[in-house]
Amino acid sequence: MEPVFNQLLPLLNTLWWPFVRILAMFSAAPLIGEMTLPMPVRVLLSVVLAIIMLPLAASGAEVDPFSLHGVATTVEQSLIGLVMGLAFHLAMAVIMVLGYLVSSQIGLSMAVMNDPLNGTSSDVVSSLLVTMCALVFFAVDGHLLLVGVVGASFGAWPVGSGISMPTLQALSLNVAWVFSAAMVLAVPMVFATMVVQIGFGFLNRVAPSLNLFSLGFALVTVFGLFMLGHVARFVPQHYVRMCAQVLDMLQQQMRAVSHG
Repeated sequence: MEPVFNQLLPLLNTLWWPFVRILAMFSAAPLIGEMTLPMPVRVLLSVVLAIIMLPLAASGAEVDPFSLHGVATTVEQSLIGLVMGLAFHLAMAVIMVLGYLVSSQIGLSMAVMNDPLNGTSSDVVSSLLVTMCALVFFAVDGHLLLVGVVGASFGAWPVGSGISMPTLQALSLNVAWVFSAAMVLAVPMVFATMVVQIGFGFLNRVAPSLNLFSLGFALVTVFGLFMLGHVARFVPQHYVRMCAQVLDMLQQQMRAVSHG
């Protein structure tokens, strides 16, 4: 029994590193890391992918997981997985911020419903846009794209090599890109509702007795829903373009590390 254990121990040590990186990426990735996917299923998927990617992470076999070096390497693998997962989560965050901006402009910010993806309450516009982008994510094989990225990461950032500071800096700079991209997508809605409200403001000055304030609120909501129907048609292609931009950012960082 002891010889068998001695043969399995190096294999388990090697399996631990890809498992930690993949599980950390799945925990931070969009949709897969949400509460709708139970943790046992996520762990099982991570184990299966870790076994498949075992040849790619063979460089970590000499690291003892029970040593201080092993603890530092585990934290390092978790950080790399979180960086890759959060990079793709930025594109979904743009859609969520867009939903909050649109709902606040058309008067639907008070229409709150339970969000099963995040386990919290969110407005109906954000839930609608996130559900639509979730369908787009799986339609373009985004889950397979995540697996391909984590497989390529073992070549760029081998086990024990650490993660470069330019990668962390690029991820932090993309946080500002989330708000700018959401504002660009929300500009048509903001401008349209502002024009309607300015028009009702002029009418209220001309005829104060009509009490256009109560009527204007309902009309802004109806006009906003009409504009949302036109804007929502272009949200999927913008989401795919943002995912491609995130993928290009990760590939540039991997090529920079490989050439460096």
